[in-house]
Amino acid sequence: MNTLKKDNLKLEIEKAWNKEKMWNSDRKIQNVVIEVIDHIEQGNIRVSEFLNGKWIVNEWIKKAIIMYFSVTKMNVVELGPLEFHDRIPIKNKFKDKGIRVVPHAVARYGSYISPGVILMPSYVNIGSYIGENTMIDTWATVGSCAQIGSRVHISGGVGIGGVLEPIQSSPVIIEDDVFVGSRCILVEGVLVEKEAVLGANVVLTSSTKILDVTNEDPVEMKGIIPKSSVVIPGSYPKKFPSGIYHIPCALIIGKRKESTNKKTSLNEALRMHNLVNN
Repeated sequence: MNTLKKDNLKLEIEKAWNKEKMWNSDRKIQNVVIEVIDHIEQGNIRVSEFLNGKWIVNEWIKKAIIMYFSVTKMNVVELGPLEFHDRIPIKNKFKDKGIRVVPHAVARYGSYISPGVILMPSYVNIGSYIGENTMIDTWATVGSCAQIGSRVHISGGVGIGGVLEPIQSSPVIIEDDVFVGSRCILVEGVLVEKEAVLGANVVLTSSTKILDVTNEDPVEMKGIIPKSSVVIPGSYPKKFPSGIYHIPCALIIGKRKESTNKKTSLNEALRMHNLVNN
């Protein structure tokens, strides 16, 4: 999409945002909102994008998604014996888009799924973006506005949190060539940089302590997994009035080597750090 067209849509959405009482009655507003959602569907615009060395949030697109829930009507969708009742259509024409979809995967209209993606029985919500040749494995969920890169493996049962409000909040972002192990949970705008490997059951929120324990003294960070990190779940002691208890954290226990194939399995990455039996 050219910059002029994008700027015009942004201006129209920003003007309409302050006219909430008119969303259901003003046909012009409705048409603009629907047009924005169509562009998300086609991959022409994204809720969050990497510009000038950092991820930025396009708040106006999140506003358009919120408005979309108001300007659309509830409809019944029947798929054989299955019935749905919702405001947002289900994505279709996967064959034309070069996407493999295994029953019972469901993706909502207004999400963008790139060619080469495989959806095992999973769920993809509106506003999300999934890059080329990524695998969304069984019972994984991709929340609203989540941004997932290319050649990523989202393992079974992973929960990628969604975010629409507050408007300024960043979505969960997973960059290219990342491996997310089974039953991981990533929420509250966590950023996982390129080629990182998350072991099973890693839980990351904006307040989760991430401890790099690869040197003599641990280095603490929050909200971001650095590039090529190998991460496992851990805990640290914290004193409460009733005693000392262990709080979940994430441990960076090494780096994924440049020589390692980008399609390495989780076990291979962990084996390099002597965390599984050879």
